[in-house]
Amino acid sequence: MFFSLYTHLKSIQTSNYWGSPCTSLSATISAFVQSVKHGPPQMWMDRWRGLVGRFCTILCVCSALGSVMAHSVPASERLRVLSTFDAYRDETIQHLGRRRAFVGADITSELDWNTPQEWRPAHLAKGARAEKGILLVHGLGDSPWSFHDIGPELARQGFLVRTVLLPGHGTHPNDLLHVTADEWRRIVTEQAEAMQRDVLKLHLGGFSTGANLVVEYAYANMAVAGLLLFSPGFKSVPFDWLAPAVAAVRPWIVRPEDDRSRHNEVRYLVVPTNGFAQYYYTSRSVRKLLTYSPYKKPVLMVIAEHDSVLDTNYLLRAFERSFTHPASRLIWYGKPPRNGSAGRVLSRDDNLPHLRISQFSHMSMLFSSDNSLYGKNGILKLCLNGQGVEATKRCKDGETVWYSDWGYKEKGKIHARLTFNPYFDWQARMIASVLGVSD
Repeated sequence: MFFSLYTHLKSIQTSNYWGSPCTSLSATISAFVQSVKHGPPQMWMDRWRGLVGRFCTILCVCSALGSVMAHSVPASERLRVLSTFDAYRDETIQHLGRRRAFVGADITSELDWNTPQEWRPAHLAKGARAEKGILLVHGLGDSPWSFHDIGPELARQGFLVRTVLLPGHGTHPNDLLHVTADEWRRIVTEQAEAMQRDVLKLHLGGFSTGANLVVEYAYANMAVAGLLLFSPGFKSVPFDWLAPAVAAVRPWIVRPEDDRSRHNEVRYLVVPTNGFAQYYYTSRSVRKLLTYSPYKKPVLMVIAEHDSVLDTNYLLRAFERSFTHPASRLIWYGKPPRNGSAGRVLSRDDNLPHLRISQFSHMSMLFSSDNSLYGKNGILKLCLNGQGVEATKRCKDGETVWYSDWGYKEKGKIHARLTFNPYFDWQARMIASVLGVSD
């Protein structure tokens, strides 16, 4: 790995984009290479020990410097720390208006879809303190639209519901080139504290990376009454730990060609490698917390067996080991897992031929079948689904498709991403059952 990285850095060390820190890294690796080629074993082993620490440190500097120089967001465009939800929402609307690259003709709706939202219980008077509330946090590359269907349902269950927009999101993917996980944590902390002032009992919910962020907060704040976790990003594909190093030398795995290929109306279609690196930091943090001690408040976790992003076997073990409250439940979309506890793990078949569904996806549990964008008849179809160029084109041209997670292939079928949940109403009842225990 170091030999190939050395060769790559030698080719770019004179570029202004990377600057002197990466030139220093190249020189450091060069010294190691020369000691291997010409020195005795003890010499290069000693240099190896010193290299590891310098390698990690300089990579961090390279990543920060390269990202800021390439696509930094001016300080005037960054969201300020605001103590109330209304002020935060207003500031976010102004921020999106200045920086978002709109992709649709309906700019007003597109702005609203990416803006933090609030849903109030029907009986709650304006200004009154709610009995219970829940703050919902979206995942990497997504937006508050992730909770467009879940938010109103929770409000019907008596919750004051709010969503956030994580820094680097809702504008264009370039804004993730510089963002840090601590900026995401700051928004969660700020708005969780704001909600706690407005409710008697605080709950948190999150999707994917957002689930990691709310678990971190809940472990540090015992006032949190319970958690709602959709496809929690505790552990993803093998070698996720490489993301920070990759981000230092390659800002994009796939560089987007234009704004249309970068994002749709409500989510990014590509994410720079720094986004994956920051996600990794949150997942590593949560794994340490779950190993250290169980979380003893009610938790509803929802995952798809065939999730192409996550290690679902790890998630099952983590649920059984770490979420110990008697009311906690895991909804598992797929075949019943062999090691799932009877009564605590609730399975639903994810192969539904009558709906042309081959398997559930990472995001499918979030939306009802009637969702205007992602439902059965929604206007957004995610044809970019690991099917190959020809199948993707046929999907975009309007041919009949089946639905799955990323990368699933079956002879004679074209698969778009599954973006709705046929079990949405049943799932809502399970949410009420689990989170209702904390009332």
